[in-house]
Amino acid sequence: MASLAEIRARIAAQENKSNNKGNGAQSDNAIYPHWNMDEGTTAAIRFLPDGDPKNDFFWVERQIIKLPFNGVKGDTNVKQVVVQVPCVEMYGDNCPVLAEVRPWYKDESLKEMANKYWKKRSYVFQGFVRQSPLGDDKVPANPIRRFIISPQIIPIIKAGLMDPEILEIPTHFTRGLDFNIKKTSKGGYADYSTSNWARRETALTDAEQAAIEAHGLFKLTDFLPKKPSEAELRVIKEMFEASVEGRPYDTEKWGAYYRPFGIEAPAGATANKHTAPTETSAPATAPVAESSAPWSEDETESTSSVTIPKANVSSDKAQDILAMIRARQNKSA
Repeated sequence: MASLAEIRARIAAQENKSNNKGNGAQSDNAIYPHWNMDEGTTAAIRFLPDGDPKNDFFWVERQIIKLPFNGVKGDTNVKQVVVQVPCVEMYGDNCPVLAEVRPWYKDESLKEMANKYWKKRSYVFQGFVRQSPLGDDKVPANPIRRFIISPQIIPIIKAGLMDPEILEIPTHFTRGLDFNIKKTSKGGYADYSTSNWARRETALTDAEQAAIEAHGLFKLTDFLPKKPSEAELRVIKEMFEASVEGRPYDTEKWGAYYRPFGIEAPAGATANKHTAPTETSAPATAPVAESSAPWSEDETESTSSVTIPKANVSSDKAQDILAMIRARQNKSA
């Protein structure tokens, strides 16, 4: 387990690096849905270390790209669907989708379109729920829950870790700190900016320590999407181009790889079958850096087949984007 000093050094290094640049599991009720809290309520949670000792932090970052389609080919009853795919920048590789999307931000008329296809970040933690305002929350047999934390909350968590008055890492079993998730609203969106670290250290209870001994700690990377193979990356690129062009999702072509929620794989499919990546109850997040658009807690990453608003981009503009993509492909061939 990394020390608090080591974590602070890593955070500082990451922040400096950022500034220098210029700015598969089923739902088992283990995920605590804090986004379902009522406005004005607070949940107290206690984060725990990652089960992977190689991770200096007690969280992992997840990056997802959402590809909207105008229905499903051959099914007139489905109007619009969304397919979620992993962004391989999460694994330190170059993402073929973001390679195309980044230049769009230089064109004011394409920024809204770029935001739609930009990667959505969230952060996976684990720990105990020590105080919950959710009356219908059912604690699973293993009380060590997983938390999907948004980019709005993560700076508050990091800022607390950099506070010199915090003397011990908050995940310490006997001298740790609870984190209070406080839900309010701002501009019609859920707001968590008043969330904070507790100021008083508390030890884990006997029951909590017994749960750790009985169940062990999760390895958080187990809850990230599987890294796509070269074949899967080609499928992702093909789906992206089809999505931009406004074509429907083609189950026969892509169903063995990545599918909208609720869509079955085609008969005889032998490729790895993917649906929505990993966690099924996580809130959507907003694009980073290039966009400051608010993210909505009401939209969840499990709602892959919900109706989504069409981008305010003309058919001609979509064709222009596809022409640009194909021209680049021909040039590199």
